[in-house]
Amino acid sequence: SSLCPGPHFLLPDTNLLLHQIDILEDPVIKNVIVLQTVLQEVRHRSAPVYKRIRDVIQNPEKHFYSFTNEHHRETYIEQNRGETSNDRNDRAIRVAVKWYNEHLKKIEDEEKIQVIFLTNDITNKEKALEEGITAYTCEEYIKSLTANPELVDRLACVSDEGKEIEGGKIIFPEHIPLSKLQQGIKSGIYLQGTFRANRENYLEATVWVHGDAEESKEIIIQGLKHLNRAIHEDVVAVELLAKDEWVAPSSVVLQDDGQNEEDIEDEEEKENILKASVNKDMLRPTGRVVGIIKRNWRPYCGMLSKSQIKEARRHLFTPADRRIPRIRIETRQADTLEGQRIIVAIDGWPRNSRYPNGHFVKNLGTAGDKETETEVLLLEHDVPHQAFSQAVLSFLPKMPWSITEQDMKHREDLRHLTVCSVDPPGCTDIDDALHCREIGNGNLEVGVHIADVSHFIRPGNALDEESVKRGTTVYLCEKRIDMVPELLSSNLCSLRSNVDRLAFSCIWEMNHNAEILKTRFTKSVINSKASLTYAEAQMRIDSATMNDDITTSLRGLNKLAKILKRKRIDNGALTLASPEVRFHMDSETHDPIDLQTKELKETNSMVEEFMLLANISVAQKIYDEFPEFALLRKHPAPPPSNYDILVKAAKSKNLEIRTDSAKALAESLDKAESPTFPYLNTLLRILTTRCMMQAVYFCSGMDNDFHHYGLASPIYTHFTSPIRRYADIIVHRLLAAAIGADRTYPELTDKHKLADMCKNLNYRHKMAQYAQRASVAFHTQLFFKTKGVVNEDAYILFVRKNAIVVLIPKYGLEGTVFFEEKDKPTPKLEYNNEVPSLTVEDTTLHVFDKVKVNIMLDDSNIQHQKMRMVLVEPKILGNDTLASLSAEARSKEEPEKKKKK
Repeated sequence: SSLCPGPHFLLPDTNLLLHQIDILEDPVIKNVIVLQTVLQEVRHRSAPVYKRIRDVIQNPEKHFYSFTNEHHRETYIEQNRGETSNDRNDRAIRVAVKWYNEHLKKIEDEEKIQVIFLTNDITNKEKALEEGITAYTCEEYIKSLTANPELVDRLACVSDEGKEIEGGKIIFPEHIPLSKLQQGIKSGIYLQGTFRANRENYLEATVWVHGDAEESKEIIIQGLKHLNRAIHEDVVAVELLAKDEWVAPSSVVLQDDGQNEEDIEDEEEKENILKASVNKDMLRPTGRVVGIIKRNWRPYCGMLSKSQIKEARRHLFTPADRRIPRIRIETRQADTLEGQRIIVAIDGWPRNSRYPNGHFVKNLGTAGDKETETEVLLLEHDVPHQAFSQAVLSFLPKMPWSITEQDMKHREDLRHLTVCSVDPPGCTDIDDALHCREIGNGNLEVGVHIADVSHFIRPGNALDEESVKRGTTVYLCEKRIDMVPELLSSNLCSLRSNVDRLAFSCIWEMNHNAEILKTRFTKSVINSKASLTYAEAQMRIDSATMNDDITTSLRGLNKLAKILKRKRIDNGALTLASPEVRFHMDSETHDPIDLQTKELKETNSMVEEFMLLANISVAQKIYDEFPEFALLRKHPAPPPSNYDILVKAAKSKNLEIRTDSAKALAESLDKAESPTFPYLNTLLRILTTRCMMQAVYFCSGMDNDFHHYGLASPIYTHFTSPIRRYADIIVHRLLAAAIGADRTYPELTDKHKLADMCKNLNYRHKMAQYAQRASVAFHTQLFFKTKGVVNEDAYILFVRKNAIVVLIPKYGLEGTVFFEEKDKPTPKLEYNNEVPSLTVEDTTLHVFDKVKVNIMLDDSNIQHQKMRMVLVEPKILGNDTLASLSAEARSKEEPEKKKKK
């Protein structure tokens, strides 16, 4: 440092640590003393920053030290009369800096070591200087590190929201202080809720009101001033507007594409468009944001939109998530960062700034690059994917591992049984195995054997904490983010063939009509006789020549599974469809070279039936034993309005879909056949999937509705996949305690803690699902990148005001075809007997019509590449988009072909 050339420690105060954690995490910054006073304050004010600073302190390469100044005789101080606790803590920090400097003078060393105090609080800095302490602001110190000029970009631009950074027109109303907000919420003047920005329209958001408010739980917020600097997922306070100011959800798509960041006239014009598009019948409670209760900012991935001004240091950053506003940052590396995916953190949002201010955190790599995009996808969906830490790995069993006498204490030896597993090809994390054999009395014994993961993951240790944080394994198109380390997931817990493995077994005695006569649960040791794929198992079942034990077992299982499935369907369980796709990868480049929809074999269904049966049997057992704290899974019935699109779509083909119960729905779906249109039934089932609610984990003591709508089961849980789902590990622990094979522990029997855990697991599962979809979308784009224009059959799923949404069965791909060309008649949305249709020029399009579309990749916006679709048949006169896009795609195709030659 040019300010202090000698060796020195840094000692930051609380606010500096809270705001400049990105700087402190940088590998350049070492030798830092973190006081107990500072750590305690950070812990109270920000759990994420507290975790980050703890991780830095534990990293030996960083040389960060925590000093317990509050328990040290010479640095502990009492609070003076009339002194605020804040001022007392500032004084305590200065006393500790002073003492530390004196302490270091006593060390006989050739060179004097100094402790430098870092604070951005001007008053605190002045007091420190008066007391003879060397003190700098973070900016002064960072700018003095002449060898690392890039660090300046990572400085958080600290301004309290009230204090404007520079002059300029006030755009936003002031935020009401927290204490007044809380009084207002108590008295009912304001409502508290979570702010949800709109992906399609940056001038609109909704606030979901917490608690059981009598009025609608959703409040619409429209217009820049009413949104008042709230950011997606913030907890906000809202004031309801008078009824004559209420608006309707807009059907206009508005993206924030203005290059001029302070052009407010443009915003006002757009707000007028919003008001003009209001449907008077759809008015909903409307409000304005008056204050922020809790900011839920996170680091955002995206790209730099470089300023047009030469030599400019201030640029706008466009996040990948369209719900997040652009962020203004200062950087000297704009040329280097153009075309890169970067991470930016928000620092604050002054009233006179059109956008929030932030700072650069990290460069992830070139946009469009597969590794970079996968990293972005994981970060944006909050998927924990860092390598497992040493602390976590230290709890794994030492190799070589073998089963000991101690392990056998509460276990049955089932190694003699003909157990086998059936999974997708290439599966290494085998959770489950099955067996079926005839027993002496003519009945059948059927067993589901599940990997005994809870034997290896003990409650409360670092491995357990990491697994619960991850919640689930995430499967991307060519990458798996494991919930547990590979030694467990692909080896010791994986029920591979011809090795002894610990299992948790659910064993039934059944008659030949698949009626359960007895059920028992036991921890066990098994030795699987074969690890089969679905196709291999199917081949054995169908073979005329194979009659070995494994094949006989599979045939018995298959026969029973068909009866079980029939019974489930008769009970009203739903069989839905989703257009899932699988990619075939090039073995060298790992690019997708072929794309096909997944084909399900009879054996997929066979395994599924026994997994469902085991889950139901275990759910009943743990609920009987622990009625207050069983971890269960429910699937709520959808509200009737959810089915509107399905019922109307079926009506358009003169079919009736009944939705008064799951059974009525299942039966009417079975009857909804059209001899001239065989794919219609699949389309109806895909639409039905869209109407469903999300299934969720819950704690039995905190809820009274247990029903699983989709499976038509009164009780359900997850027991069969503990390698890849944490919920199953808890269920294993509960079941082990219920049969006396293991003991409980306090957190397992605390319904409030279990309810919190369920909330986290539901969040992780939802994010994993979204990440998987995003991965499929990205690989689909890679697939079409070299294809130019592809012509395919499609079916219309929905008609909109200016577009149709189509499904292409061959690729399981969904996309939107827009009709909004200038100088062309506006498309007309009409309703005939509640069934919508769209007339474009002289052509009328209905739901489920078969059409032909051209598909191509539109990569004009590198950050938001998308599949572009154009209608080819029925032909719409003068469809100019088609000609121009096809020509554009062909011009891109030519160089690709030459490259290949």
